[in-house]
Amino acid sequence: MDFPRNALTPRAPAASDDLDSLLPSPVLVVEDEPLAQARLRDVLVSLGYADDALVFTDRCASAQALFAEQAFAIALIDIGLPDGNGIELIRLLHQRDPALPILVVSTWSTEQAIVMALQAGATGYVLKERDELEISLSIRSALRGGAPIDPFIARRILALIDVKSPRSSAAPTAALQLLSPREVEILTLVSKGLTNREIAEVLSLSRLTVGCHIKNIYKKLAVNSRTQAVFEARSQGLLF
Repeated sequence: MDFPRNALTPRAPAASDDLDSLLPSPVLVVEDEPLAQARLRDVLVSLGYADDALVFTDRCASAQALFAEQAFAIALIDIGLPDGNGIELIRLLHQRDPALPILVVSTWSTEQAIVMALQAGATGYVLKERDELEISLSIRSALRGGAPIDPFIARRILALIDVKSPRSSAAPTAALQLLSPREVEILTLVSKGLTNREIAEVLSLSRLTVGCHIKNIYKKLAVNSRTQAVFEARSQGLLF
């Protein structure tokens, strides 16, 4: 069942917003459990969102219909839904808007579900069992352009990579040589959710310089998004 919607503000680019002064909205939440819906509502309200900026639905079909009607600033999606798989919904939303931050909030923690969700276009993945503060931090990170990955999820991914693709002892050294120290430093800040402007301020660089470094990172890691760059860097042991 969909929650009623009121007048919603136009979507603002999440990558450049200051969350202390402006919350990008509206927010789409795709979750079928009433208690989980209520919990996510409380978390979002604690971040500063008004009720009329939150759109809830419990079906893949209605989520697609809502997305066709208007743009959203971020989507929080569960994997197990009554009328389909949340992973396919993530893929469809990502294809329609590659810049849309998509955060999975789910109890599913199998390697297959995790990897498929990230490959489909999810920005981050957090388990429902985490407390409100951890979920709130993950949402803030996703809104700021970060790639929040639950620590348990990150360990499972790294373990999966180690099992399927055993690396020699020389592999970490080769990975470290792939990116320069400055690029690793910038990618570390990207993984924490900092925007290019904020990274430039922290490192006393120009935004143009930061942008050039990030383009080089994409090229070296053979990726085309911040989420993919962070994921690939973690898989190679560059980030933890």
